[in-house]
Amino acid sequence: MVLSTTGRVAVVTGSSRGIGRAIAMRLAADGAAVVVNYHGTAESARHVVTEIEAGGGRAIMMQANAADSDELRTLLDAAEHQYGGLDVLVHNAGGFVRGPLTASNDDDYARVFALNTHTTFLALREAGRRMRDGGRIVYISSAATRLSPPGEALYVASKAAGENLVRTFAREVGPRGITVNSVLPGPTDTDGFAAASAPIDALIARTPLGRLGRPEDIAEVVGFLASDAARWITGQSITVDGGLS
Repeated sequence: MVLSTTGRVAVVTGSSRGIGRAIAMRLAADGAAVVVNYHGTAESARHVVTEIEAGGGRAIMMQANAADSDELRTLLDAAEHQYGGLDVLVHNAGGFVRGPLTASNDDDYARVFALNTHTTFLALREAGRRMRDGGRIVYISSAATRLSPPGEALYVASKAAGENLVRTFAREVGPRGITVNSVLPGPTDTDGFAAASAPIDALIARTPLGRLGRPEDIAEVVGFLASDAARWITGQSITVDGGLS
């Protein structure tokens, strides 16, 4: 099966490294013009754009905090101004908080729901208002919503809330031919995951396919959902974790 997003315009939030970077590279390889989003330093985003262009693709980089509605609108404006519209949004930006629920405070709760649930609400709302008919929205959640690991209650709840926003929103925009789905990565070999000091050996031992995920594993699924081959899939949560959950 040949997957193609040729002629489409894609925005990938949080795409300067890790899973987001792999998604941006995949969509560009499939023919989309990609807006690479970063929040902090520009160097990593510049490398992504350079790699895409070296492979014959089209990409620009844009700094924006996806948790800020004005900055998110500016990010989507960039896609319209540079490439003429918006056809694909992959919402990958978010944050992680670990700690027992009894040790969490009100600020912890507010922070993780702002990083994950509120940003997803903003992304869906703003994309839905301007996306062209037949578009694709993919929300990057987490297999933790299926595994419910101890010490991650706030993170799991904030990501699960995003999945439910997706399921309902899919029904609202379905008449326009827009599909909206969640992808739930399991433990994936990224800098962020390594910094979390998770028990990697134990996770690998519990995973039927016997390894950590790679960013490209997630990107392949997103590329499929962004293509016409996935036109009959919407409102779904697709777990990509090597069988761990």
